[in-house]
Amino acid sequence: MRDRIKDILLESIQVKEEILRSQIGHILEIADLVIECLKKNGKVLIFGNGGSASDSQHIAAELVGRFKKDRTALAAIALTVNTSIITSLANDYSYDIIFARQIEALGQKNDVAIGISTSGKAKNVAAGLRQAKKMGLKTVALTGGDGGDIASLAEVSLIVPSRVTARVQEAHITIGHIICELIEQAVC
Repeated sequence: MRDRIKDILLESIQVKEEILRSQIGHILEIADLVIECLKKNGKVLIFGNGGSASDSQHIAAELVGRFKKDRTALAAIALTVNTSIITSLANDYSYDIIFARQIEALGQKNDVAIGISTSGKAKNVAAGLRQAKKMGLKTVALTGGDGGDIASLAEVSLIVPSRVTARVQEAHITIGHIICELIEQAVC
């Protein structure tokens, strides 16, 4: 078991080392989009399924609450938290539109929509990004593997260089934390 633990940790480190080599520019682009959005009194709409839903909530909480320093609240909404909306949309329409419909209701011109999918293949995340683009919102995709369908839908796509869901999720939350820190430095 010790060897397996070591292998898992090394795999996680290797993914982050590759992000360090190849994705700093994308992280900066995402942070700049969100900073510009918040300075214009826009909000960040974040969404994904499963672990990516949790990451959406985690990032929104860091922005609304605080990350490292006490400051004014920043406008962020995880579109994964209202079970009545999600279940009614899934029941009355389709699970594929649960994020698109919320973006239609809540999205405005200066907002940023961040879709998270470890594979990049989530139909509802793709639909959410399409709706955001249709409405003129800035769009970001956090994915893994080959980026799947959603990588091509967003203005800025950060593809974590791994096909292992756990490694992609670990990287997504690290990236989310980096972006939150950059936002706090610039906006507060």
